[in-house]
Amino acid sequence: MNAHMPYILCLILFCIGIYAVLSKRNIIKIILGVVIAEYAVNLFLILVAYKAGGRAAIFSTTEHIAPQSMVDPLPHALVLTSIVIGLATTAFMIALAIRLYGKYGTFDITRMRELRG
Repeated sequence: MNAHMPYILCLILFCIGIYAVLSKRNIIKIILGVVIAEYAVNLFLILVAYKAGGRAAIFSTTEHIAPQSMVDPLPHALVLTSIVIGLATTAFMIALAIRLYGKYGTFDITRMRELRG
């Protein structure tokens, strides 16, 4: 398997998400596009932080681990933070979509523009 395949997968997922955001007219599909693009970025950050045979950067007095074999914990912490923020923004977008559906009776954004009067 090609070593660049996971990165290509991230790019494909990100492009699918951006395509959904830019081309779809349904608010739910737009929200799904944002979520897909967000998870593609999270996957990319995890792939960048991956080290084959890496160990957690936990120091102990019982065993000695070479610093070169330790994994940087910062990207993993950033991804965890990104997941939490993404969940909150997704919940906000869904709540906004529900309110828009209650007001206009449709999830179609072009139809909402027509009804805006």
